[in-house]
Amino acid sequence: MSLPTSRLNIRNKRATFDYELIERFSAGVQLVGTEIKSIRLGKASMVDSYCFFVNGELWLKGMRISEYFYGTFNNHQPERERKLLLKKKELQKLERKTKETGLTIVPVKIFFNDRGLVKVEIALAKGKKQHDKRESLKTKDAGREMDRAKKNY
Repeated sequence: MSLPTSRLNIRNKRATFDYELIERFSAGVQLVGTEIKSIRLGKASMVDSYCFFVNGELWLKGMRISEYFYGTFNNHQPERERKLLLKKKELQKLERKTKETGLTIVPVKIFFNDRGLVKVEIALAKGKKQHDKRESLKTKDAGREMDRAKKNY
């Protein structure tokens, strides 16, 4: 049974913990064969995935899309590199920013757009230091405590 497209929630939780997300983009993904069916079932993981440039094209590495159960010999490779589809100006902007300022591009989440196409939200990100991570955890805990206090009243 497949999940409704609105309920699909595949996120890279490490991205917000390890990086400060500066600017977000929505990119298409070049998929083959049974990958779309596995994504509809929620069988994808973006832990330790990242984006890189080759000859002016943006590629996604480390995203795992599990093999489709009914795929037989036509199944895809679970951890292959996938090409991301963006407009030329966006690609040039991202490539320039990553080379000049030392920023990196990380995938944040997978979602379906209004037309039912798979998209990946990527973000231009700057790595956090250890003390930044601790600060993020403190603010998150403080927010959680305030929510609990509001619920009790």
